Amino acid sequence: MAKLSPSILGCDYLTLGEACKELEAAGTEMLHLDVMDGIFVPNISFGCPVIDSIKKHTSIPLDIHLMIDRPLRYIKDFAKYADWLGFHYEAGSDIDETLDEIHKLGCKTCLTIKPKTDPQEIFKYLPKCDMVLVMSVEPGFGGQSFMMNALDKLKTLKTERDRLGLDILLEVDGGVNEETGKLCVEAGADVLVVGSALFKATDLKEKAKEYRAL
Repeated sequence: MAKLSPSILGCDYLTLGEACKELEAAGTEMLHLDVMDGIFVPNISFGCPVIDSIKKHTSIPLDIHLMIDRPLRYIKDFAKYADWLGFHYEAGSDIDETLDEIHKLGCKTCLTIKPKTDPQEIFKYLPKCDMVLVMSVEPGFGGQSFMMNALDKLKTLKTERDRLGLDILLEVDGGVNEETGKLCVEAGADVLVVGSALFKATDLKEKAKEYRAL
């Protein structure tokens, strides 16, 4: 069974509290929060005040995905809320220091790669990772189509993880629906980030259960 990390980018924010209750009832393992700065990606989403409100109203562990430039500057701010705190390999040169800081602050680490990044570039960082996120769309906007090369990246990372004997989750984000989600799980994904395809469902609770059963 896959773990589910619903992306609130696909949610109606006015009903987010109700949606969180339904997701909790479905046994959802994580809640995916995309933080965008308008610099690293061409979009702006939300920051700590919104995440603080979410944290107060849900027991679901928060999977915070920083799509921001030079993320090391803000790790302390977001670590207050995160259970999983992720950032992009492409966003700065302080990879080791950023991973160490996240662990130091009591969060699990997630290193993220964009569609054009070769997963072999992050092999040396895997021992410091608790999760690796493979982007299957260009980061910045929800509702994009799934890029099939993500499947090969997942397979490559799974092979290396298993070779090293590491306990790392593999997560995939972007254009994930029931069809592509099944392919991702077959390729090695442990966690599915689902946005639009989940929150547009008539019965959110039941749809979440369906994704968790992939």
